Parts: sequence; C-alpha cells; structure tokens
Amino acid sequence: METARQDTGAGATRYHEVYAQSLKDPVAFWGEAAEAIDWYEKPKTIFDPNLGPYGRWFVGGVCNTCYNAVDRHVLNGRANQPAIIYDSPVTATKRTMTYGDLLQEVRTLAAILRDFGVGKGDRVILYMPMVPEALIGMLACARIGAIHSVVFGGFAAKELATRIDDAKPKVILTASCGIEPGRVVAYKPLLDAAITFASEKPSAVLVLQRPQTQAELIPGRDHDWATLRATALKSGRVAECVQVAATDPLYILYTSGTTGKPKGVVRDNGGHMVALKWTMPNLYDVAPGEVYWAASDVGWVVGHSYIVYAPLLHGCTTILYEGKPIGTPDAGAFWRVIAEHNCVTMFTAPTAFRAIKKEDPDAKHLERYDLTKLRALFLAGERADPDTVMWAERILGVPVIDHWWQTETAWAIAGNPVGLGRLPVKPGSPTVAMPGYDVRIVDEGCHELPANKMGSIVVKLPLPPACLPTLWQQDDRFVESYLHEYPGYYKTADAGFKDEDGYLYIMGRTDDIINVAGHRLSTGGMEEVLASHPNVAECAVIGIKDELKGEVPCGFVVLKAGVDKKPSDIEQEIVKLVRDKIGPVAAFKIAICVNRLPKTRSGKILRGTMKKIADHDPWTMPATIDDPAALDEIDAALKGHGIGGG
Repeated sequence: METARQDTGAGATRYHEVYAQSLKDPVAFWGEAAEAIDWYEKPKTIFDPNLGPYGRWFVGGVCNTCYNAVDRHVLNGRANQPAIIYDSPVTATKRTMTYGDLLQEVRTLAAILRDFGVGKGDRVILYMPMVPEALIGMLACARIGAIHSVVFGGFAAKELATRIDDAKPKVILTASCGIEPGRVVAYKPLLDAAITFASEKPSAVLVLQRPQTQAELIPGRDHDWATLRATALKSGRVAECVQVAATDPLYILYTSGTTGKPKGVVRDNGGHMVALKWTMPNLYDVAPGEVYWAASDVGWVVGHSYIVYAPLLHGCTTILYEGKPIGTPDAGAFWRVIAEHNCVTMFTAPTAFRAIKKEDPDAKHLERYDLTKLRALFLAGERADPDTVMWAERILGVPVIDHWWQTETAWAIAGNPVGLGRLPVKPGSPTVAMPGYDVRIVDEGCHELPANKMGSIVVKLPLPPACLPTLWQQDDRFVESYLHEYPGYYKTADAGFKDEDGYLYIMGRTDDIINVAGHRLSTGGMEEVLASHPNVAECAVIGIKDELKGEVPCGFVVLKAGVDKKPSDIEQEIVKLVRDKIGPVAAFKIAICVNRLPKTRSGKILRGTMKKIADHDPWTMPATIDDPAALDEIDAALKGHGIGGG
C-alpha cells in the first residue's frame, strides 16, 4: 500500500463529521442543502422511499432549473457579470456573455422552440459542437420544461439514430459543423443520415450555420437558427420559465457505446440542482463570481454538470473551450486559458495532462503564463495514474485532486472535498466517499469485504440527489442493470477496494466497458461491428493500456474458412468499419487476425488473460483453459503487431 502524502495546506477537515451526518440523517442533510435553491413551492417530502425503483427526492417541490441558473442571478445583481467565456482557438474566436446576455438569448430561443410546439415533457436532441448555442439550447429546454438530450458530435449516424428513436424528439438542434485541429467535421450529413435511419422523425431541425461550412437545408424541415433568432429578437418574443415538478426530468443522457436499445440516464430537476449547487463550495471550494473551467465536452456528463449547470447554478463564470490540450496551437494551450481568464479551479481528464506531459515534459510552455489565480486541478474520467498526478502537482504547485464518478451519478461518488478541508492525498486513490454515498466493497454474494480486499464497488440505496432515478421509459431495465445483482445496493460495475482509512481504489470495470480518453465505450458493441464483417467468423475486443488515452481497444478476429484475402487488408477494413459504425471516438486502430481465440472448456473467451498479456502484466494459466497453446499464439500475434510482453 502507498502511504499518504500529507498535502501542503491540508489542515483540519469537516469531512468526517459532514459525511457521518449525511448518512445518519439524509433527509435533514439534503433538506438543508435544498435551501440554496429557489423554489416556487418547497418540497413536501425530502425523500419518499415508495416512489420509483428506489425512492424519489424532493417530492412535491416545484421549481425551474433555468430560473436558478440564469434569471435569479440577473435579479440578484449579476446581470453584468460574465456567465460564459467562449474561447475557441480552433476558430480564433473569443466571446463573453454576461448573465444578462444569457438571459436574453435563452428567453428568445425558448420562444422559438415553443413556436415549433415544444412544451413541458417534450424531448429536444442537441447534436452540437462546443459553442455557446449548445448551452443556450440546453437552458432554453429547461426553461420551458422540455427534456434535452445532448448527443456528442463524434458519434456516427447509426448511433445518433438509436437515440432519436428512443427519445422521440420534436425538434433537433444542430450546427453545420464541428472543428477539429486541421479538419472540419460536417455534422449535417451525419444528422440527415441518422434521421433517414430513424423510424421516429423530428418535425423540425434548427441549424446553426458556422462560417467554416454551410449546411444544405431541407425545405419544410430545416430552419436557419440565426434567421429565427433575428426575427424573434425584432418582435421581442420571449418565453418565461415554466414551473415543473422537482421529480420531472431535466434531461436524458445516453451512456456511450450501448448496443440495441440505448440506456438513457434520466436526470431530474430538483435533486440535480440541490446536489450540484452543494458541490461547488464544498467539493470544489469555488465562490460565486469566480471563474471555473471544466475542459470537457457538453456531450458528456462532465460537460452537463460542470460546464453548464453547477457553475451557473452557483453564480460562477464558466469557460467553454473549443480546442485541445495540445496542437491548438501547442502544449501551453491550457495554461493560456487559465492565465487569460483568471481561472481559479480547473477540471479535466487525466488524458489531457498525459498528452501535455508527453509533448512538453519539462513544462517549458508554462513559463510564459501567470497561473497564480489557480488554486486546484481536479481530474476525472478515467484512473489518474500517480505519475501524471505528481507531474501536474510539481509543475503547477497546486493540489491535484482525482475524483471518481459516473454518467449515472452526475457528480462525484468519491473525491477530496477541498471546501470542507482537504484530506491527505494517496496517489492512485480518488480519496473517500462523498456525503450521501454509502460505498461498500462486496463479494459475489453481496457480503462486505475487509480492507484491502478487491471486490465489486456498490452504493447502499438510496442514491443521493442528482443520481439517476431510472432509465428513460425503462424502469425494469434500470432495476435489472443496476439494482438486481446486489439487492439493496446500486451496482457501479467497477471493481476495487478500500484501505484501512476508507480510501477508495478503483481498479477497473467489472463488465465490458473500456475507458478511452475518458469516454466509456463498450467492447461488446465493438465486437458486434467486427462480427458484421463478411470474412469474420469470431472475434474478441479488449482494452489495452495506453500511456495517452488510458486504454485503447484491440480487436482479435478469426477468419472464416476459405477466405483468401490478405489478413492485413482485412485488418484495415475492420478498423474502417468500427470508425464508420461507432465513430472516431472509439479510437479503434488495432485489429489482429488470429487462427483461434483462447477459451475455457465451456467456450468462454479468456479476454482477461489476453488483456494481461497485451498489458505486459503477470498472468497465470487459467485452470479451465481448453488448450494452453492458444495463449502463446495470442502472445505471438500481439508481438507481431508490436504489442505485448509475453
């Protein structure tokens, strides 16, 4: 076990007392936290265990998320404070929107959506790049009680189509393109293809035309966003906030890499606001009026929670960055943004820092910038390896804090609560369970395990506010996926252990999800694509360690008998197939043709052992293996592709 390294500046902490209080009397704890939100009607019941699959928070409460994120700050004197700083090195654009500006834009777009018949409970899909209109779109939906579902712009048409069919949106908001370093990604052809594939058709599509690419509009269905906005502004049409129940959905966010019917994580209005507002001072130690930056994408849960909702609910200035950690223009990009905008706290994925470290190991670019306002760096999205954490700490001279959470939870399950008083850091651990999360390590029989013993990580029900109450229109699947295996607990599908101090260590997924640069992707979904190739008889996908992305997928394929194509040609076709079907987000670049896959006598493919070979990790021969020589063949095939260690 690694010993704790006492953080400089880590002093007395209120964490233990606050955490104990949150578990002992969750109703009193979250009832008090709810006082920070403006309600039309306060909740009649803080938690009702008889509603939904495991209970519902703030029952009887009536509220509006947009009002809390925008209107109330304007009414309370923040009209001229920047709400959003848009910084886009890929388009050489910078734009600041005050809370007053934001209110005007959101009220206007909300009125336009209403003109298209969008009302309370209707769904709106956003397929948008990192532009202010994405945030305006989300808030405009929240304003009129519509449910937004943001789909990351890197997903291919088929993936988008499954989400359209599940959410059944009345309207889709999109842009003509997204911009990557060195290339423009046209969104409209992808969206058009997705709508063609989908059996559910939206009645309208609003298109934000960007100068880099003009999208072709389909008459009758597609509308120019800027024209609609100008017309609405000229006539002074606005929409005011609609009152919704605390338990009404705010948004649906589909988990990455799902196959078949996608899993739409539902987020409600009341619990989401209460928990996210609570995290800003207590976990991140940020005050209203300060500048906060989550370098993520609005398509992911981090973007929803910490680019959009939490900073705005708290009255902060949020940075919206359309660029990369390196190459836009160099490995000093993050330092420039922090220095230029006086950012006090940054939150990003370890992948970003691995990329910066690889490009600029001595942090030469840092010498050009003044980062004295920066107080802390938070990392999440995949495991923060101790090397990267310590490198970042050394060059920045501020605490670097790993924390762990999921799309399903909306905020940290485990972290180091800076606002309550920082705890000592143990590299490799995201520290301790956050208030409201009763985290346990259990074996397959749901018996709690002792310290330092690896098992499944579960959370005792009820989950705290903001965590998913269910999946979109799939209560049964929610119970089956998350609550069934360990009765009385939420299954995180992560494996790990707690040490004797209660510090949590996340060791990996217990299912087939791999983590590519913070994006959770299903190996099962990739295997479906590989299996669809006409020459493939059998396949297996594993995640292998990658210094930059955390993990990258590697596909093994067994060809059908009689195939006379060159294996290298088939490997290239398979890589292209995954890119076309799942999208570049999968980072799928390694396909390896093999004669057979190693299996147990009962026919189970030994993916875990294959992964250990590829990762250079020690492994032992599985007792149930059918033919041990099959693993030697995998080792040789990996080495033939420059991977693996024997």
